[in-house]
Amino acid sequence: MADDKLTLPMVQSWRWPRRFIQQQRRLLRTHAFRLAALYFLVFALSMLGVLLFVYWSSAGFVERQTEATLDAEITGLAEQYAQRGLSGLVQIVAARSAGDPGDRMLYLITDPDGRPLAGNIAGWPLGVPAHSGWLSFNFVSKSNGRTVTRPARASLIIIPGGYRLLVGRDISDAAAFRDRVKMTLMWAGLVALGVGLLGGATMSRNLLRPVELVNRTSERVMAGNLSDRVPLDGTSDEFDLLATNLNRMLDQIERLMAAMREVTDDVAHDLKTPLSRLRARLELALIGPSDERAQREAIRAAIDEADRLLATFNALLRIAEAEAGSASERSELVDLAEVARAAAEFYEPVAEERGFRLSVATEPGVEIRGDRHLLSQALANLLDNALKYAEGGELEVQVSRAAERAVLEVADRGPGIPEPDREAVFDRFVRLERSRSTPGNGLGLSLVRAVARRHQGTVSLADNQPGLRVRLEFPAPTP
Repeated sequence: MADDKLTLPMVQSWRWPRRFIQQQRRLLRTHAFRLAALYFLVFALSMLGVLLFVYWSSAGFVERQTEATLDAEITGLAEQYAQRGLSGLVQIVAARSAGDPGDRMLYLITDPDGRPLAGNIAGWPLGVPAHSGWLSFNFVSKSNGRTVTRPARASLIIIPGGYRLLVGRDISDAAAFRDRVKMTLMWAGLVALGVGLLGGATMSRNLLRPVELVNRTSERVMAGNLSDRVPLDGTSDEFDLLATNLNRMLDQIERLMAAMREVTDDVAHDLKTPLSRLRARLELALIGPSDERAQREAIRAAIDEADRLLATFNALLRIAEAEAGSASERSELVDLAEVARAAAEFYEPVAEERGFRLSVATEPGVEIRGDRHLLSQALANLLDNALKYAEGGELEVQVSRAAERAVLEVADRGPGIPEPDREAVFDRFVRLERSRSTPGNGLGLSLVRAVARRHQGTVSLADNQPGLRVRLEFPAPTP
């Protein structure tokens, strides 16, 4: 038991580093990390370029200043040599060599064999070639009783007769300054790179955080929680815009799923009765007396029930087609006046037979871009509903334009629809007639709303005093 108690904490202690390593590996494979790494590389290269420029500018300035001082000194000595000759030049060099050593100037004048004649350097530097031009070498000097080797920069002039004049300067301070600049820039570069690395890591994590929120929300939605949404930061940036669009998409999916469940329930409920009637009539025809006329009537009644069922399914398919926009390839410029006149011509005989006065009033040039078949079907449903429920009177179809929108209206003089029910009647299988004695399946207005939405339009119901006025509005076609 003691071993078991010790083993569990040990296992738990090993899980945390393993999860951390897995998280880091996953981070290395992300696009955000690659973007941050690219940012860090660009930042490091630019910082390196700036530091190199600063270093070479500083070092070059000190070197140019040294050479300018030596040029001025050599020019003055050349003038003295021209006026006083070699002996005068030796005297001047000796005098200057014995001066203040704080100026760090170096002088040496030798004979053709390299023996020193004057100067503050003990002898010709080892390994230094005897030719005119700029030279760099190390020399030995005493400082506080100690012998030290210092760097120097000098210029050599060959005097007629083979004599050599070496004028230089101790550049140990310049070398120390250059080393200090190099060290400072190196530390500054390391700090800048550290800050860049930290900034890149922070940027990658900030980029990953909203993506992780979207991933976690997607996982919960896929697990069945359709009400879950991506949280918003309130910054109104592109991630907030993406989250808003995703939430709208999830809202639409949830609405569609709810509508699908509702349709499934409605279909199961509304089709149960006709299917039961169909089965009962077929059973009666099967078990009843062998009367050919009775069997024909039962079969005819069963066919009527089957036709009503097929009409219901066809209506559902048309609604699904309109809502899905699958007929978008048939989009064309449609003259609503032509659609209205064609529908009125088709329904005019039925309207006259049932005691209606059907009139059509249209404005010319009222066009929209859409599906002529679906628009004709929606108008046919409205006229069919009016002929079913209005029970005679005037029936009007109007096409007009209002505020750059195309308007299609159907008005009757029937009982109308109470205002509290005007939104519910657009749902599938909703019928205000409780007895349901009038033929129908409660899908007519659902198809009308689906067609209106398919064409980015709206549908509304209003009181016609008396009667019902159905108004469809569509946006004007874009070029």
